[in-house]
Amino acid sequence: MMCTLYLTAFDRVIRHWMKILVNYKCVSMISKNKKEVREDNPIEDLKKLNVDRQANGGIMKFEKLYINGEYVDSTSGEFIEVENPATNEIIGRVPRGNAEDVEKAALAAKEAFKTFSLTSFDERIEIMKKFAAYLKENLDEIAELITKELGSPIKFSKKTHVQSQINRVEKYINIVKDYEFSRRDGGALIVKEPAGVVGCLTPWNYPLGQIIQKIVFAILAGNTIVLKPSQQTPLVAYYVVDGLEKAGLPKGVLNLVTGVGGEVGNAIATSKYIDVISFTGSTKGGSEVAKLAQETVKRTTLELGGKSPAIFLDKENLELGVKQLLAIVIENTGQTCSAWSRAIVLESVREEFEAEIKKQFPDFKVGDPNDRNSIAGPLASKKQYDKVTDYIEKGKEIADVLIEGNYDFPEKGYYVNPIVFNDVKNDAVIARDEIFGPVLCVIYVKDKKEAIEVANDTDYGLSGAVFGNQEEALEVAKLVRTGTITVNDGPGEIGTPFGGYKLSGYGREGGIEGLEEYLETKTINVRA
Repeated sequence: MMCTLYLTAFDRVIRHWMKILVNYKCVSMISKNKKEVREDNPIEDLKKLNVDRQANGGIMKFEKLYINGEYVDSTSGEFIEVENPATNEIIGRVPRGNAEDVEKAALAAKEAFKTFSLTSFDERIEIMKKFAAYLKENLDEIAELITKELGSPIKFSKKTHVQSQINRVEKYINIVKDYEFSRRDGGALIVKEPAGVVGCLTPWNYPLGQIIQKIVFAILAGNTIVLKPSQQTPLVAYYVVDGLEKAGLPKGVLNLVTGVGGEVGNAIATSKYIDVISFTGSTKGGSEVAKLAQETVKRTTLELGGKSPAIFLDKENLELGVKQLLAIVIENTGQTCSAWSRAIVLESVREEFEAEIKKQFPDFKVGDPNDRNSIAGPLASKKQYDKVTDYIEKGKEIADVLIEGNYDFPEKGYYVNPIVFNDVKNDAVIARDEIFGPVLCVIYVKDKKEAIEVANDTDYGLSGAVFGNQEEALEVAKLVRTGTITVNDGPGEIGTPFGGYKLSGYGREGGIEGLEEYLETKTINVRA
């Protein structure tokens, strides 16, 4: 009798799981009605506020945290000011959250996980489709805000910071649609299920893109989130909250806690209610977060720094290669972890390479981010400006300058002229350290073998490129120790796995591999 009861109960459990796996709507948490506009919504406040007319002193109002579906005051009562790096004006302020706020957010996420993890994939996909539609509808506003808080040119903000991220959401939806969340292995059922509460720590250089990279897969997989954006560019995160709330995301699934990394970030890393950490930032910061997360045996994904190579083997595809090289080094003012900041050039093509750099360099204009002709704007902060200019001064002491910008910048703003250093030794500080600015180091080598050796002689392994004869370039690309590498005009497919080797981190964002960072594997022994 006891055995019969046990088997019956077990059978009910299996049937319950099978219903989830075939997307039966076991829980319906999503409002079918259009959400009403909330009176306490900072995005609606912003739309009423004409910043250009200096209403409210020109300061945007983002003065609440978002926890358990409500905009709430921070425990500290303190705020962090957000500066426009092109004008040095304060354009907004956000709460300085603390560990107590993180615990409230983590508890809300833990509670929401109990039901949200049981929703169907169809429901979650529908939320993300509505979110993508929201981003499209508000593309111009979001891009303008990113230009204000980051300093990136408006054209780049629209195309790369926003439109590319809409494309990413759509790609991630398709990946989830095609993914096999369960499979049979003999007498066992192998199930992929949500990992739990995810702590997302994002950097300042791609303020929307890095949030999208993390939360879209996490939510589609059925997880709940505590999000901490960079204190430097936190404003766009409120559009993410607004968009997902209007898309019908249940309360507690996404929680936003703004603040300082060493305070809020550390609290997220150590919270016993958080199961997974996804961090993008500096190698130093990632290492510290990983150490803290180990205390509670959290799974961590780290996307960190880079000092990536672009190898030029011969004259073939030289013009194309130089154009791509200068774009990735100068666009976003060089503040891209995957920038090819080391050009490794065979001596046999030196003369042609130098001529091509000089020819194309003037095409990459640095200036006012509101000027549609600007390719790059200012650096993102005074701290970043001081760091980059210090490296430039060091570089001028130890290397030749092939070409340098000569722009007449305004008195205000953290502008810096892009520069190409020539004949740099690979052991030089400017060739070893991640500068995170529009600084390119050109290193000459005698042959293909040395090019590969120099490319791999780095503490990092995040990105790279090889230009030359297609067959030979592909052969070289396979020997470079890096997570992503481009061969000639190879398209950079959005949504493919991205991550690094060595000090560039571990784990992947994007692709099937990125989705699986937010899934646990369960084996159920049961007859078919």
